[in-house]
Amino acid sequence: MKVGFIGLGTMGAFMASSLQKSQYKLVVTDIRRDAAAKHLDAGAEWAATPKEIAAQCDVVFTSLPGPPEVETVVFGGDGILAGAHPGLAYFDLSTNSQALMRRVNEALAEKGAFGFDAPVSGGPKGAESGKLAIWAGGDRAVFEQHRKVLDAIGDQAAYIGPIGTATVAKLVHNMAGYAVQTAMAEVFTMGVKAGMDPVDLWKAVRQGALGRRRMFDRVADQFLIGKYDPPAFALKLAHKDVSLAVQMGRDLGVPMRFCNLTLEEMNEARNRGWDNRDSRGPMLLQVERAGVRMAAGPAAIKAILDADKA
Repeated sequence: MKVGFIGLGTMGAFMASSLQKSQYKLVVTDIRRDAAAKHLDAGAEWAATPKEIAAQCDVVFTSLPGPPEVETVVFGGDGILAGAHPGLAYFDLSTNSQALMRRVNEALAEKGAFGFDAPVSGGPKGAESGKLAIWAGGDRAVFEQHRKVLDAIGDQAAYIGPIGTATVAKLVHNMAGYAVQTAMAEVFTMGVKAGMDPVDLWKAVRQGALGRRRMFDRVADQFLIGKYDPPAFALKLAHKDVSLAVQMGRDLGVPMRFCNLTLEEMNEARNRGWDNRDSRGPMLLQVERAGVRMAAGPAAIKAILDADKA
């Protein structure tokens, strides 16, 4: 199998090296030829354009800054589409636009080729060590056909669904992380200003109930299944806790925008008469605003959590 790799920046260089370590015959290109020096020294071939790579490879990867660069590399005069052939599988490892990847897939399909949005998570260290999650959206049979080459890049390659779904998963993952990051900054600055050593504070809170769970596991308890009764912890009690935290921030002069917004969401939920529902009840407000329905089967949630334990 001949594999093409386009984009040898920090992430791309590590992922391309992983493919070479797995003995794949590699063809590379980048806007800077010197970025490919170590790959060429290790036996990779150089191609002048993405078109040349697509024309001679079975699988092509791109690792690029974002949608504008992917647009050029795919649809440009010397782009991947110009060299695409029946059976070609193209995986974009960038964090991209769902609309663009659907358009890419449609264009490739006209030539009998297959497109995948395949964003990764793990950062440069994960790319270097091979500890990367790879979410792939596209044709499932073709994904399974090329799973082995994906496994050479990351340790958790997963098929997510049709084209575009992997992009959704990546954006949800990243946005959640940055939103939590902002909230963490608020509450930790409050704690430090209240007199705690930051390391002692971190050591303490990571042993609490939330600190011991994976970040996304908590949404499985009530939110995903749409069940807030009986409560694991009542909203009226959670409201008291958040009110105390926000008041401490006010007393200390610490700006806490996210935390104050959280309190307002709780106030609105309490005005709905949800005091004795679960403390996650305010999440229903967002469900209503978004016009969606959350009602996953508990058995499906349990199966995923049990698989992690196994």
